Amino acid sequence: MPGVYRFLLSVRWAVIVLVAAVLVPTMIKLGFWQYHRHEARVARNDLVARNLGSTPVAFDSLSTPGWSVPSGEVWRTVTATGSYDTGHEVVIRGRTEPGGSTIGYFVVTPLVLSDGKGSVLVNRGWVESAADAASIPEIPAPPSGEVTVTGRLRADETYASLGVKNRGGLPDRMFKVINTAEQAKYANATVLGGYLELASSRPAAGPSPELLAEPGHSDIGPHMAYAVQWWLFTALIPAGLVVMARREAGQNAAERKAAVAAEPVGATS
Repeated sequence: MPGVYRFLLSVRWAVIVLVAAVLVPTMIKLGFWQYHRHEARVARNDLVARNLGSTPVAFDSLSTPGWSVPSGEVWRTVTATGSYDTGHEVVIRGRTEPGGSTIGYFVVTPLVLSDGKGSVLVNRGWVESAADAASIPEIPAPPSGEVTVTGRLRADETYASLGVKNRGGLPDRMFKVINTAEQAKYANATVLGGYLELASSRPAAGPSPELLAEPGHSDIGPHMAYAVQWWLFTALIPAGLVVMARREAGQNAAERKAAVAAEPVGATS
């Protein structure tokens, strides 16, 4: 090895190379992590677009009590016909206003199906919180009599999936999750698995909670760009090592040349 590159055998450079050796596979993995997030986002968008555009089907043609909504069925367009059970209407606390940041409640009202198969939970939308957090806010009443609702099929929420704890102690009619098992117990009724996120009603309701908007399905997010960035950073590491080594070698060569030039004429080694 030429003398100007002997510094590569130093402890300092050994540490630099070791750090680079750790960073390279780490950045490659981070790139693939972002790439897989991109793939998941694209797949989710495709699923939402496909299911939102699907032909409406009867909720009870898919669901039964205790049924878990398959991931491929979420957001599917469903309908249900029956009468609202306002006596077991509940609110789900800690929910954000559609398109905003205000915290309030979702209003969930069971719809007793006309065919006698049980009840379907209907998320009728969002309402603002009451002044007293322990009080149920004022809720517009749903239509009376038989009604046909159309909306989006959603899977039961769980405390684990939302990252919240079930500490209990909530006022009557107030819950943290939309969960058919909890609602079946509360109403002492047969409730079909999953729930319907309301989009429209026939006959149309008067004043009602603020409907939830359809989920977006066109934005693929920045994940692919982040993946490319991580992989570019990976490629820069070995290139950076070469540049650093050549620069330091050049500096060493210049210093030696300057030292030789500064020696007195006729000096011996």
